[in-house]
Amino acid sequence: MGMTVAEKILAAHLVEGELKKGEEIALRIDQTLTQDATGTMAYLEFEAIGIPRVRTELSVSYVDHNLIQSDFKNADDHIFLQGVARRFGLYFSPPGNGICHQVHLERFGVPGKTLLGSDSHTPTGGGLGMLAMGAGGLDVAMAMAGKPFYLIMPRIYGIRLTGRLQPWVAARDVLLEILRRLTVKGGVGYIMEYFGPGVAELSVTDRATITNFGAELGATTSVFPSDDNTRKFLAAQGRADQWQELSADPDAEYDEVLEIDMSTLEPMIACPSSPDNVVPVREVAGRPVAQVLVGSCTNSSLRDLTAVARILDGREVSRDVSFEVNPGSRQALENLTARGDLLPLLKAGARVHQSGCLGCIGMGQAPPTGMISLRTFSRNFPGRSGNQGDKVYLCSPEVAVASAIRGEITDPRELGEYPKFDLPETYLPGDERIEKPWPEDARVEIIRGPNIAPFPEFAPLPETWRGRVMLKVEDNITTDHIMPAGARILPLRSNIPAISEYVFSSIAESFAREMKAAMAAGIHGAVVGGENYGQGSSREHAALAPRYLGVDVKLVKSFARIHKANLINFGIVPLTFADPDDFDRVEQGADIVIPGIREALLAGSETLTVEIDGRPITARIELSRRHREILAAGGLLNWARGE
Repeated sequence: MGMTVAEKILAAHLVEGELKKGEEIALRIDQTLTQDATGTMAYLEFEAIGIPRVRTELSVSYVDHNLIQSDFKNADDHIFLQGVARRFGLYFSPPGNGICHQVHLERFGVPGKTLLGSDSHTPTGGGLGMLAMGAGGLDVAMAMAGKPFYLIMPRIYGIRLTGRLQPWVAARDVLLEILRRLTVKGGVGYIMEYFGPGVAELSVTDRATITNFGAELGATTSVFPSDDNTRKFLAAQGRADQWQELSADPDAEYDEVLEIDMSTLEPMIACPSSPDNVVPVREVAGRPVAQVLVGSCTNSSLRDLTAVARILDGREVSRDVSFEVNPGSRQALENLTARGDLLPLLKAGARVHQSGCLGCIGMGQAPPTGMISLRTFSRNFPGRSGNQGDKVYLCSPEVAVASAIRGEITDPRELGEYPKFDLPETYLPGDERIEKPWPEDARVEIIRGPNIAPFPEFAPLPETWRGRVMLKVEDNITTDHIMPAGARILPLRSNIPAISEYVFSSIAESFAREMKAAMAAGIHGAVVGGENYGQGSSREHAALAPRYLGVDVKLVKSFARIHKANLINFGIVPLTFADPDDFDRVEQGADIVIPGIREALLAGSETLTVEIDGRPITARIELSRRHREILAAGGLLNWARGE
């Protein structure tokens, strides 16, 4: 039987295990990336490992999230990250140079390589034919130290594309349609692989939008083949020598197949407050809009900005709309300017910001109270914009700019003929500010500001665990619910004691205070949850900060992949209900005893007994042998150091 693209890359990088679905495998990682909101902690973890220099082919430290310097915290972190890059042999992309995924696609991505990033949208690289996966910072630190990356061998979900996108219909609409059909849980346990005749109709930029936004399916990653379009993109970037052809064998088999005829798609939009709450734009057209944002790692490329500029040429943005543009990279902004397409944006009334994430992670650009914000971003979880009760819609750049012009949600097909444009055959590289790795013998002082706190130590798992249900939550709890983003909290990512004050603050304001009081009384914490617990961002702080407060157990119906891995890395035991109906029988505040938990883990037991207020229920332990040892040790760092 032939192999898919994903299976070929997996096989070429396999260092442990067999490519059997559902079995744990270990992969050699070629490249890593971090961004500043997760990177500072990742490098503190890397230092704790004790390796003098990164051992990957290429590693890059990006600064793109915490760009607002309202006090010393973010600025200090940026200097720390630059010093770490110089000391340990990484590339360094400074503030304003661009969003990690966009810059990596342009300057570093290579077909057939593996990429591990401390950001859930790392699958952007799949548009270039990479196996690019998001992970927690500690997993990335281990990869930088030359250690393999462990994961459960995913199933392969084939997305067969046919047809061609019609005018005013964008690549984002492909993924919006898939989200409409499969939901935010539809990709859990899968790699989404695109194939079929329609693939040739999509540029690398289009493909990267799809693989980036595919993170919202809960998928391990998404990948396209590397073909002539890939070659043309790399040639335009001055990197033609890094191209290789990579495609699925004719007799490759997929575990599931979904057919998408792109010629039948129309402009789509995700309504508040989930990426899978998708309807055709025409169904919500006419709703007044107060804010429109174009940007984020999903839609901030030169293609997207050029389309917006050409649509706006000769038009004006509604005076009732704040229309803002966040370029994805310095390269995109330089080329937009060189081609004369920046001026139409400015004349139309756009507010052009620096290259970075900005409002996508609540770093400014919060919408007005009770008013609609249209965004070309990847997520619209409640409150992520910076305002609780927000009304954030997700759409393509075409829908966004049409709505900005009209002042209401607008089907862009109403604007008439779609403007024609071509992208340059050769791009201005825009990478002049990226620092190359310094020599190994360079003398580098790593400067640590007062907000950079030491990495906390955690105790091993006891033989019997006793605690209390400190919080009970429903389905689809996101990492934004657990550890909020935003301009107030993100700067605390390098200070676990400080950021832990905000754990679950958006849904249980007193959680941190109650956990501290419980721990003072010697009572550890458990959290009970529903389906798809921990979906969304890769932020390991959503595991690390609760562990710091004393949360040792999560008992839920099901976990999102990255969050479950992060829980294990920091010694929080992830259990699932053997009988989902038991969820309804557990009350917040109940006392929990798990007798013999350590023995059950190390003995390989698939279930154990959990006593809730003295009444037994059965929980499942869905873990590899390695994961069990890590949990018994109290976390990955303890395990790696043999503690």
